[in-house]
Amino acid sequence: MNKRTFLKNITALGIGGSLFPSTVQAISLKNVDWNREDIWDQLRAGYKLKPDYLNFENGYYCFLPEELLEKYISHIREVNYQGSHYMRGVQVENKAKSAAALAKLVGADSEEVVLTRNTTESLDLIISGFPWQAGDEAVYANQDYGSMQTMFELASKRWGIKTIKVDIPMHPISDEEVVEVYRNAITPKTKLMMVPHIVNITGQILPVRKIADMAHAHGVDIMLDGAHAVGHFTFSMHDLDCDYYGSSLHKWLSVPLGAGMLYVKKDKIQKIQPLLAPFNLSLETIGYLNHIGTHPAATDLTVIDAIAFQEQIGSKRKEDRLRFLQKYWSNQVRGISGIQVNTPEDPERCCGIGNVWVEKYTPSEMSKILLEKYKIFTAAIDGAGVRGVRVCPNIYTSTADCDNLVAALKDMAK
Repeated sequence: MNKRTFLKNITALGIGGSLFPSTVQAISLKNVDWNREDIWDQLRAGYKLKPDYLNFENGYYCFLPEELLEKYISHIREVNYQGSHYMRGVQVENKAKSAAALAKLVGADSEEVVLTRNTTESLDLIISGFPWQAGDEAVYANQDYGSMQTMFELASKRWGIKTIKVDIPMHPISDEEVVEVYRNAITPKTKLMMVPHIVNITGQILPVRKIADMAHAHGVDIMLDGAHAVGHFTFSMHDLDCDYYGSSLHKWLSVPLGAGMLYVKKDKIQKIQPLLAPFNLSLETIGYLNHIGTHPAATDLTVIDAIAFQEQIGSKRKEDRLRFLQKYWSNQVRGISGIQVNTPEDPERCCGIGNVWVEKYTPSEMSKILLEKYKIFTAAIDGAGVRGVRVCPNIYTSTADCDNLVAALKDMAK
């Protein structure tokens, strides 16, 4: 999507006529010459990088480029300036516009998407609001995010449901191998299945549409954990055909901390009960599910700016770059004695996230040495059959940064 088309679309949403005309000013990346080959070096110049270490842990949170940061700060100032006039005025309307822009980005209908604060909140709303009966079963993986697993355990205590855990093969030879793992866990009592769109600890992208088709054929609802998907690689929510989806926008979309997304398929909205009661209990829209009271409105406004930043770069171009960076470093250490890469080699099964283990160290030791000796920041992963450190570059990451990582890994493995 080019700049003119994007500006036309957000104008149609009404952003240009809101209380924040600055939202649509300078949305283009003015200083980038898209005809030059060094566009990634140009984009890197838009970030203020801490010189103390190379940041390879953008999966938890990718800080904002300066252009987005300034827009965020301007929103904070404006909301502060208007005070209750804004919060009682167009706050709800503007949040809906941000959600509509997000729905467009992920290929969903605007009636199916709301803004939350993170993936955990999004998926907890579904697990806690699902119409459980004692004896019902839920399926998820040992490689799923920890707090999502404990939420199912809490549901087990509250409603007497049974939880079934599966193990995702780290290096599957086919989609069917992954689908079969979930198929074998289904019984006549299975009601809900949680599946990671991308496994947060290894970066493996699962064949979620095939899993969804299989689950639906058995009458099972499917909920996808897309914490690391939105802004990372391209997909259409309707093509996935899942029933529920949660994501964190402060990861790969570079929205300020505390921004998430919940998607619920239209015909499933009334199936879920809200965790916190809205003002109107007869409300039939997805807004029924995520009433949280007063919250930071400036973060919601910055969603529009982050989407504009993403679209100007190009979602597919960004995806290709992230996959290139991961393959660039990981391919250089695959097969080296003493080093184990825990991310699939098939480029269709991964994107920007990678996981690597220098086998003579524990993951925590490895992470500590990388930071203290080589000034490289990663995240230690030690659980669910995965040992190593998670490596998450972003668009500001250079191949020179990756060369430093490769050199460090090889040196450590000697």
